[in-house]
Amino acid sequence: MEVLVCVKRVPASGGTPQLTDDGQRVDTRNLAFTVGPHEECAVEEAIRLVAEHGGAVTVLSVGPAEADEQLRYAISMGADRGVLVETGADELDPQATAAAITGAVRRLEAERAPFDLILFGNESPDAGNYQVGVRVACALGLPIVGGIKGIDIDDGARHARLRRDVPAGVEVYEVSLPAAAAVKEGLNLPRYPSMRGRLRARKAELDELSARLPDAGAGTGAGDIDTVPSEIAIGRGGLRKMRLRQPEEKRTETVVLGRGPEAAPAIVDILEELDMV
Repeated sequence: MEVLVCVKRVPASGGTPQLTDDGQRVDTRNLAFTVGPHEECAVEEAIRLVAEHGGAVTVLSVGPAEADEQLRYAISMGADRGVLVETGADELDPQATAAAITGAVRRLEAERAPFDLILFGNESPDAGNYQVGVRVACALGLPIVGGIKGIDIDDGARHARLRRDVPAGVEVYEVSLPAAAAVKEGLNLPRYPSMRGRLRARKAELDELSARLPDAGAGTGAGDIDTVPSEIAIGRGGLRKMRLRQPEEKRTETVVLGRGPEAAPAIVDILEELDMV
């Protein structure tokens, strides 16, 4: 079974990120980066599926050259192969990102065996657009279900059973393979990479491709396999960023009601306001 997992390099949670002066980007100079929690669960699930059914796990990331760090982390968990589609400093929107992934999948499948299952995170923790997985699946003609918290594979029937939580209970979908799924945190508990795995990841050779935006006025098709080796031509996305802004900081204020017995009346007044006495 060949499983592909798409991961994204995102800022580690914690702290308040700062913006650049023009309000167009997050200032990443003092930030650490990681794989999003949904995608980390996707990597873990792929490793478990391959351990049960055989095959290999390929992890793909579209982003800057530094995204090799996230690919190596996935390899240290147990993935077999890492593929980086380098975009340079350009920040791609969901449409362009999906085009880059689509082109990479077509190239990889042309060189090797087709993928039986493609896993995405349900949404990225930084942008949260909920689009990339659906766009890639549609471009490749694959069925996709989002919000997945359970995956079972039937090798004989060549289909997957996908489960997701809903307010009324649980929904179960059966899809024929090949297929795609967007998984959520809680699908499993991702393993912590072993020292042996980290050493293997450090020495691993990554496959590298590059995404090329068309020149102004050019009509290059999104996701096409370019004639230049290791290069994928993608179209410019339709999303236009106007400006980023930080939400107003929530400040808390501590009020001292009194000390000792003299604070009792003020406490009683608060409890009465809360209908607790």
